[in-house]
Amino acid sequence: MPTHTRIRMFNTKETYPNQSLDNDLCQAVVAGNTVYVRGQVGTDFDGNLIGLGNPQAQAEQAMKNIKQLLEECGSNLTHIVKTTTYITDPRFREPVYKEVGKWLKGVYPISTGLVVAGLAQPEWLMEIDVIAVIPESDV
Repeated sequence: MPTHTRIRMFNTKETYPNQSLDNDLCQAVVAGNTVYVRGQVGTDFDGNLIGLGNPQAQAEQAMKNIKQLLEECGSNLTHIVKTTTYITDPRFREPVYKEVGKWLKGVYPISTGLVVAGLAQPEWLMEIDVIAVIPESDV
């Protein structure tokens, strides 16, 4: 009996055609009542970048992805317990955090924020991953 469920499995050959990768990954994993969501960027699930050069627009798309993934896992935004946000420029902190804050108003997760030299694709300005729970009444 599996101890976890993988959501939206994919191979990096299709998602990163400009790189010679061949890794099997997924967008989220449900383990018990915990949901781990892969880092989300400003790319929709069809591979279209939303907000080229615009960190706020990329954060908005990333949060849309997170909302959808959590719902597919049986959770929702109100059950997020931890966020980790990566930005490629300290000037992006305000627009990215304001956008994320709109989506998580009243949730009060713990949070880590990092400024990094770069992300997996040069046009990505931010990335956010989350850990959430599925309430016991819903398990």
